[in-house]
Amino acid sequence: MATLLVLCRFLHFIVVLLMFGACVFRPWLMGNEPQPALDRQLLRISRGLAWLGLGSGVAWLLLITASMAGSWDAALQPATVQLVLGKTFFGQVWLWHLLLNLLLLIALIKPWPALRLPLLSLLLATLAPVGHGAMLNGLSGQLLILNQVVHLACVGAWLGGLLLLVLILRQPQRQGLEPILRRFSGVGYGLVAGLLVTGLINVRVLTGQLWPTPLFNGFALILLIKAMLVLGMLALALLNRLRIDRCEQRLETLKASVMAEWLLGVSAVAAVSLLGTLPPMVVAG
Repeated sequence: MATLLVLCRFLHFIVVLLMFGACVFRPWLMGNEPQPALDRQLLRISRGLAWLGLGSGVAWLLLITASMAGSWDAALQPATVQLVLGKTFFGQVWLWHLLLNLLLLIALIKPWPALRLPLLSLLLATLAPVGHGAMLNGLSGQLLILNQVVHLACVGAWLGGLLLLVLILRQPQRQGLEPILRRFSGVGYGLVAGLLVTGLINVRVLTGQLWPTPLFNGFALILLIKAMLVLGMLALALLNRLRIDRCEQRLETLKASVMAEWLLGVSAVAAVSLLGTLPPMVVAG
C-alpha cells in the first residue's frame, strides 16, 4: 500500500505542477497572440492531465481511506470514505481539491480560458496542506503551509515552463527563439531563488536543523537525492543560458538539454513524493 501511495502522490503532484506552470508561462513566453498549433497541443495535453489528475486524486483518497481503516475493503465503502472526507483534515482539504479538479476539467472542455489559471492556482494551493505541511498547528502551521504554497508554485512554474518550452522547440515554425529563451531564463532566476529559500525553510522547520542527519539514511538521504537532482537542473539551466546566442544553430542540442532538465525535475518530484511519506526526524531545540 505504501508503494502505491508514493506512486499516486507522484502522479498527482506532477500532473498539477505541469498544468500550472504551462498555464503561467504561456502568455509570458508567447504573448497574448493566438498560436493555433501550439494552443491546440497545449489544450489537448492539459485536458489529458486534468483527467489523470482527477483519477489519481480519487485513487489517493481511496488509498488514504484504506490506510486509515487498515483494510482495502474500507476504501470501497461509501460510509468510510464519507467519514474520511468529513472528519479528517486531509479529507476536508481533499474534498475541495477534487471539486477544483472537476471544475478545471469543465473549464478546459468548455471555452472558459479565463478560469483556468485561477482554478489551477487554487488546485496547487490545496496540495500544500497534504503531507508535512500539516504537521504544525496554529500560526506556525499556517506559515509553513504558506511557505509550501510558494515552494510548489516555484517548482510548478519551472517544470511546467520547461514542458511548454519543449513544445515550442518542437513546433515547425520556430522564429524568434532567442527572446523566448531569454524571457524564460530571466524568470527562472527568481523561481530558483524562491525554490531554494522556501525549501531550506521547510527543512529547518521540519527537522530543527539546517540539514538533517545522519546524511545517508531515510529522510535525509532522499532529501539529498532531491537536492542533487535540483542542482543538476540548475547546471543545465545555466548552460542553456550561456548558449542562448545563435541558439537556432544548435537546436537539437538545445532540445536534448531542455528535455534532460525537465526529466531531472520530474525525478525530483518523485523524490518529494517519497519524502512526503517519511518522518522528517524533527530535532527538539
